[in-house]
Parts: sequence; structure tokens; C-alpha cells
Amino acid sequence: MIFKYLSFICSVLITLLISVNSFANSASSKMWPGSEYRDSIPTFEKVLGYEVGDRITNYSDMLRYFEALASAEPTKIKLLEYGRTWEGRKLIYVAIGNANNIANLDDFANKMQQLSDPRKTDKKTAKKLITQLPASVWLGYGVHGNEISSTDAAMMMAYHLLAAPDEPTNQKILANTLVFIDPLQNPDGRTRFTSRYYSTVGMQHSDDRLSAEHNEPWPSGRSNHYLFDMNRDWLAITQPETAGRIKTINKYRPLVVIDLHEMGGDQSYYFSPSAQPFNPHMTKTQIDNIAIVGRNNGKHFDRLGFDFFTREIFDAFYPGYGDSWPTFYGASASTYEVSSSRGELYKKKTGEVLTYFNTVHRHFVASVSTAEAVSENHQKLLNDYYDYQVNAIAAGKDKKERIYILPNQRNKAGTHRLATLMAQHDVEVHRAKKAFKSCGKTYQAGAYFIDSAQPKGRFVTTTFSKQVDMDSKFIKEQERRRSRKLHDEIYDTTGWSLPLMFDVDVEHCNKAIKVTTEFVKADDHLVGHVSNIDATVGFVVEWGDMAAGRFLTAALLQGISVKSADKAFVLDNKHHFSAGSLIIEKRANDDGLASKVEQIAAQTGAKVIGVNTSWVTEGPSFGSGNTVNMIAPKIAMAWDEPVSSLSAGNSRFVIERQFNYPVTAIRTPMLKRADLSNYQVLILPSGNYMDALGKSGADNIKQWVKRGGVLITFGRATKYAADQAIGLLAVKRERAFKAKADKKKPAKESAKDSEIAGQLFTSKESLIKASENTKEKPDFVAGVLANIEVDQEHWLTAGVNQNLTAIAYGNDIYTPIKLASGKNVAWFSSADNVLASGYLWEENKKQLAYKPYLIHQPMAKGMVISFTQEPTTRAYLDGLNVMLLNTIFRSAAHALPLR
Repeated sequence: MIFKYLSFICSVLITLLISVNSFANSASSKMWPGSEYRDSIPTFEKVLGYEVGDRITNYSDMLRYFEALASAEPTKIKLLEYGRTWEGRKLIYVAIGNANNIANLDDFANKMQQLSDPRKTDKKTAKKLITQLPASVWLGYGVHGNEISSTDAAMMMAYHLLAAPDEPTNQKILANTLVFIDPLQNPDGRTRFTSRYYSTVGMQHSDDRLSAEHNEPWPSGRSNHYLFDMNRDWLAITQPETAGRIKTINKYRPLVVIDLHEMGGDQSYYFSPSAQPFNPHMTKTQIDNIAIVGRNNGKHFDRLGFDFFTREIFDAFYPGYGDSWPTFYGASASTYEVSSSRGELYKKKTGEVLTYFNTVHRHFVASVSTAEAVSENHQKLLNDYYDYQVNAIAAGKDKKERIYILPNQRNKAGTHRLATLMAQHDVEVHRAKKAFKSCGKTYQAGAYFIDSAQPKGRFVTTTFSKQVDMDSKFIKEQERRRSRKLHDEIYDTTGWSLPLMFDVDVEHCNKAIKVTTEFVKADDHLVGHVSNIDATVGFVVEWGDMAAGRFLTAALLQGISVKSADKAFVLDNKHHFSAGSLIIEKRANDDGLASKVEQIAAQTGAKVIGVNTSWVTEGPSFGSGNTVNMIAPKIAMAWDEPVSSLSAGNSRFVIERQFNYPVTAIRTPMLKRADLSNYQVLILPSGNYMDALGKSGADNIKQWVKRGGVLITFGRATKYAADQAIGLLAVKRERAFKAKADKKKPAKESAKDSEIAGQLFTSKESLIKASENTKEKPDFVAGVLANIEVDQEHWLTAGVNQNLTAIAYGNDIYTPIKLASGKNVAWFSSADNVLASGYLWEENKKQLAYKPYLIHQPMAKGMVISFTQEPTTRAYLDGLNVMLLNTIFRSAAHALPLR
């Protein structure tokens, strides 16, 4: 009996020792040394069958794990859905805190809304709220689907907070802080990555950067379903993932927002403070607060022996990132970047093998450290947040351009889109119910206006101003670097004025407007209207905005017969219609036309006029040769290598989701020999096509064009079309302009000579000049808004504003096409006017001036239409959409294939 008892005791002790040893060696215990985890909270291994960092967790397992955590500890964690991806996957976030804060999560949101508006909440009430409210931090993971470690770090962060509540750092966090975790911002992209990655793994994982494991096929998992870089979607909010996230963040207003990323595997770890330049509409307090968080990260990284760096890259200038957008409601925000293993193993150039666990560990430590810093600065962050709102209102009142007025007389669809977009950003946008006067000018009822003296005023200022300047010292340094032939340090686009990009008229006043108004809501529908629904002849839709464009595509898809006028016309001396206006004749359609037109107008917001006569007194008549029959073209788009996935995705999105018209994606190599006779339009998004298509591919496309096809090229695809060996477009790329020297040039030397005639240099500038290449490209431009002028007498620009704004990026500048070959339909403005917003090198201003932006070249029965830049960048150049509609639909109507 005693023997049995002793055996039992021994077995228990052995089990305990094994358990303790297992715990001591588990991956979780290494994450935050000294933590003791409760068995009641499910581990990675229990739910998923592997330890944290042992495997790249896919989307469905991530969701399953968070559901298990929420089920195990419902009083400390709340799981909520904020949307669905294009492919139907749930977008979730969790809130973690003590039981009281989780139980009162909605009350927290309401009180943060109160604290966000000093016009309703005075300082005394704000002070009381601050004593009641917890601090809050939002941790966003995996916006780029192939930046894989952050999602597993998010899972470990949630487990750590819930399973180790007695750990000293956790005690601080849970006592006064709500931690919001968005574990996977891009489920579609991550699913693409994980499925492909594990399909390449063989007998063992490879750490070789040449291996298939480390080289993703096109498109990479970085982007979402429509191949958007969603870290650049925070201004235009085109994607459902971004829309849901912004709505949720606007609800809770977290005080600190962190966006966790990955960078090249040979680097270490990056966190705040950010690099120069900062957006000038951020406040010093916000910048100082995020530096406090960064310093706390540095403390823990030093403690654990992790390398890191700050300040050297990743600036805070562009307001459309996940780490900059939150600053414009008053948060402090930053990006974190960890060296990426892009798989389970990766050998650095130093010979060190980076493991997936290493990358997850660092993101996890930074997450805990950030939450700790927020907890330790709880009162300061809340006070600073309220002060931000107070100061934002005051700053708006002091502005000379305090009020932004959108008259809503031209481009009504674009104006409505911009107004509702700003409402989606939680900006107060007013719609006047009556006519009003402002600064001596009268505006009609229906005009919109935004007063920048509001809590979101700084966001209004930075997105509506034509120019936001970078720090002068930073610019001076970039010019110095350029003079030394060094790469500049401008990280991304430097111009982003939304009214310019949307082609929306905006006027200003410095005085508050007094008129009866209603607030614009994000989901307000553009109201369409059909006048004279019982018209006897037909209906006319004024061309020139997206409402008319969507009317056209809907009508074509429903089989309605539509004409479009190449020139402006006047009907019966009464109604004036712009070039491009749509004509829907009753004689050419069935008896149900009126109800169809009414339905489409309601769906699209188009204004439709019923007409009882076709008597035209100016311009082309309904039956004129200058009034073309529109067709429903079948559109093909080059897809897969070597196409830029961003260009392809952005372009397809604009056509499918903004124009509401289908596109067929064709893998690029097939275009070499494919029979394209089933298509009327082929779009080549930006990309390096020479190796994939070469001369044989160009010849195949050329024969299709000659038979009546319409080829449209964007950006670098125009470079391919313009190559002399390809012969699709009769223009050439320009080298950098070099002013001719006055001095006599030295005698030419033979390339075979090993020596050259002596030269005398008298300064360092002489050395630099002699070092220059004689055939340099223009300097590369990170991305600016440029003014373009539009030919108003070409059918391709019907209904297009004569002055538009486009993106100028890179260093491709083209010669004009000769009139014998085609027409320069749109071109960059003069050197002193070409820059609309951003920073552009002086030499580029001069050389870009009056160079083509849009080129039309007839080719037998078809045509080539080339954009020298990309008109669909980030799907936020709404002002170019009518031009793009014309290049697709009006060009198909003007081509001359056998119908």
C-alpha cells in the first residue's frame, strides 16, 4: 500500500516536473521572460496544434484562435466584426481590458466622442471625463498580406494579456488601458501568401533567398483582392477593409495607433520617432508623445538584446497612411517595421539565420511595450487629446481660408463624392437648404461647405489645401543630395489635394456662414432625376461626370441603344448640351424604355431630360455623322507578369467598381499569339512588357488594332508602345535636357583609346560636371500633382474639363506626336504652372512643360491611346474618370471594325 502511494506521489512529481520543464522550454515562455500563464486560456498549441512562431498562421486559424480566446474569457475580451473583404472574409477586431472596461465598451466610445468635441464638452466636463476614462491603444497588424509576422504577434499579444494578468506590466496595462487589436487587416492577401508559400515547401524549409519560398508569384500577397496597397487607401477609402476600419477607429478614437509592418530581411527593427519630414499640420505634442512610446520600446529592446533604429526612414508627411491618418483626429501614431523572414527561415547577408519566431517575438515585445507606455502616460495622453481638439478649432478660426465652399454647380457627382467622403472621415460637412451669401458671393441651395474650425479641422486643411510644404531644411538637403547624384529621401507622393484630384470647384471665405443646413452623411445617395418621363422622342443625359458615366455603362449592359454627340449641341434653341451627351431615342428602343431610364437614373444619380423633339439648332443632329452609336465593348486587360500589380488592380477596380463595367483579365504571355477578335478594347496597365511580349506580341496586338481594336496604355506600358523596335506609338522618350556649354568641347576620343586628353578642373563643381553621364534620364520624381490642359475640340475629350490635375511620377517624358501620325489630346501645363501640388525639381518643371499626357494615334480601323502617366493611381484621381470613360467607350464607338 505504501509502495503504491509512493509510486503515485512520484508519478505526480514527475508529471509536474515535465510540465514545468515543458513550460520553461515553450515558445510562449520565451516571449516575455518571467510570465506565468493560466491554463484556463487556450494556447496556440491547444487550439492550432503548434507553438507561437513555429508556423505562419493562416486567416481561418487566426479567426479560430481569437474565437477560442473570446469564448474562454468573455469578461476580459470582446470580439467584433467591422466588415467583409471582397472575397467575403470577416474583418475582426478585439478589445481587451479589465472586466469593467469591457462591460462598458460602448460607454467608453460615447465618452470619447464627448471628449472629442470641446464645443459641446467644456473644460470642466472634460476634466471629469478624463478621470473616468481608460487610456486606449489601437494595434493594427498585417495590412500587407505578405508581411506575415504581425498577425501571429497579435495572437500572442491577446493571449499574453489574458493568460498572464498578474505579470507586472500587464497589471499596469489592464488597470487603466483598453487595448484594441486588429489582428489581420488584409485577410485576402494573407490567404494568397500562406497558400502559395506552403505549396512551395519541400522536405525542409529553405533559408535561401533564391528559393521559391522567398519569391512570390504575381501578384504578391502584399495587396488585397483588387491588388490595392491598402496602407495608401486611407484618403480615398476605396476598399471595404479601409472603410470598416476607419468607421471603427472613428467610433473609439484610440489615443495611440500603431501600424505593424515588415521590411527587408537584412534590416533590424524600426519604430518611432519618424524620419523627416513631418506633416506641418501635426502638432509637436503628438510627435513628442509617440517619441515617448518609442523610447519605451528602446528600453525593452535593449533589455532583450534586440537591434533597432529610428528616424532614418519612414516619414510622417503623407496623411494617407495607417500611421499618419489617425494623427488628424488627435491620436499619436507610428509605423513599426521588423526585418522579414518572408517564410519560416531566412539567411541574412551576415550569415545569421532569421527565424519566423524571431520576427513574431520582436513585434510582440513592441506591442506590449507600446501598451505599457500608453498606460504609464494615461492622464497625459487623455489631456493632450482634448487639448488637440480645442487647438484644432482655434486654428481653424484663425485661418484666412477658414471656410471651404463647394458650389456644386459643375461636376455634381464628383462634388457629392468628395462631400460624402469627408463625412466618412468624420468631418462635419454642411449642405445648404437655402441660397446664401459668403464673402460677397451668392451660392445656391444645395451647395456644400466645410468649416475648418472643427475638431477635424486640421484634416480638412491638409487634404483641401492646394499645397502642403515640406520643411525647408529637408528640401535644402534633398537638393544638395541631388546635386551630388545621391538618391533623394522623399518617401512617397508630395501632393494630395483632394479637390484637385477630384476636379471639384472649391472657394474660400474667412467668415462663418449662417444658413439653414443639414449634415452630410457618408451614405447619402446622389439623387437622380428624370424630367418629362413621358417624352415622345427620347431622353438626353448631359455628359461630364461620373453619374452620366455610370448611366452609360448601366444602359449598355441592359442593351439600351445609346448615341453620343461628338460636339456640343443646342436642342430647339432651349437646351444646351455638352459634347459627349448621351441620346437615348425611343424609336431605337423597346416600349419599356421610360421605366428603364428612370430606374438607371435613380441608381446612378444622373440627371436625365426627356425631349419631345430632335430638332437641333446648333451642333450635330441626332442623325449626324458626328453623333456616334455607342457599343458595349468587351474589355481585356493584361494581367500577371510583367504588369505592375498595383496598376492592374487599381485600373480594374476603377472600371469594375466605379464605372460598374466588367473586365476580362488575360495573362500577359497569352497576348503574344491570342486571337483578340472577341474584344474591342485592350488595356495594358503600367509594366515592363518588352521581355514578356517583345516584337511578336506587339505585332499580334498591332494586327488586332488595325482590324478595329482600341489599345490603351498606361504609364510604363506607353514606354513599351513607344519603343522604336515595337512601333505601336510614334513618339519617343526624352533624355534629360542639358543646356549646351559655351566653351569649346574637347576633341572626341576613340572608344579604343586607353587615355584621354588632359583636362583642368578648378573646382569641385567641375569634377561633378565631368562625372555626369551625357545621356542621363530626367531626375526621378516621387509623385506630385501636375496641371494638364485638354484639347476641347477632339471627340476623345468630350465633356472633359479643359484643365485637370494628374499625377506625375518617375522620369518618363515623351516627345509630342506629329500631326501626320496622331494628336496630342492633353498635355502638361507651362513650366510656371505645371506644378499643382507637391515638390517638383526645377529641371523637371521646365522639361515636362507642354509635353503630352494623353496621345491618340489612329491605326487603320483601330487606334492606340496612350497615357504617359497612370490615370488610375490609388483610384483617387476621380477627376480623370470622364477622360478614362471616353478612352474606353467613345473610342470603341469611333473604331471601325466590321460590326
